[in-house]
Amino acid sequence: MIDQNLIRLEPEKVREGVSAKRINPSIVDDFLAVDKKWREIVKELDDSRAAHKKLSAERKIEESKKLKEKIQGMEENLKEVETERDAVLGRFPNLPFSDVPRGKSEEENKVLREEGKKPEFDFPVKDYLEIGENLGLINVKKAAEVSGSRFGYLERDAVLLEFGLINLAFETLVQEGFIPVIPPVMIKPEVYRGMGRLSTDQEEERYFLPKDNLYLVGSSEHTIGPLHMNEIFGEKDLPRRYVGFSTCFRREAGSYGKDTKGILRVHQFDKVEMFAYSKPEDSEKEHRFLLSMQEKLMKKLEL
Repeated sequence: MIDQNLIRLEPEKVREGVSAKRINPSIVDDFLAVDKKWREIVKELDDSRAAHKKLSAERKIEESKKLKEKIQGMEENLKEVETERDAVLGRFPNLPFSDVPRGKSEEENKVLREEGKKPEFDFPVKDYLEIGENLGLINVKKAAEVSGSRFGYLERDAVLLEFGLINLAFETLVQEGFIPVIPPVMIKPEVYRGMGRLSTDQEEERYFLPKDNLYLVGSSEHTIGPLHMNEIFGEKDLPRRYVGFSTCFRREAGSYGKDTKGILRVHQFDKVEMFAYSKPEDSEKEHRFLLSMQEKLMKKLEL
């Protein structure tokens, strides 16, 4: 979730960032308005509590009783305003780095480089799904019978290939100081919101288990991030880097008709994730380090 102090101290920077994510920048003004109201109530409440303590010490029973009733009403009001403020805060996206290309769709992405030569074939080319089915490696037809659309079985060498790739990633990153972790695949709603992954437009992508009040994670980072919630790191302990693996679950509700054939954009998939805790001012530097680790893995695969 975005830092509240950043919105208070650098509202223009936040407006620019949310605009780049195609979100109305008026959300900044919405937050500042309710946040101002919240801080005014907090100040009045603190003053009233101090006054109540003084009245109690002076044995002014009636005045103390009346003020206590007033304080109780203020506390209820504060909870309502906090709920309103948290709802607005939950609509904020993570802000993009300054060098991230701005655009309305993936067509406006910037190609940094191309490696290798694109092959040309003198015969009809088969896609990966047809090849996988012919080799007995992928079975989406049976998965549709068992689980519905957008599921698939991996079989035989495809399974060994997946675990080989996972092992390669873990071996490489552990040597670089990453801590290996297999996190839970279920998460409490309040923790999910704290991770900034449960805004109104994201909820339809999540699988929710009402009886247990738990969500299935859409990425292993969703439960790696809260691994140290309510803890404080010393600067000497940062950065702390994790490499995690988990099965992930997404509805892919907004991708109908796009990459829906095969095992892309499916509801269940496995993923290796790099995650780092760092000082805010070092976040961009840390991000670039993680990208360098990604490139190192790609070179090992000769892709």
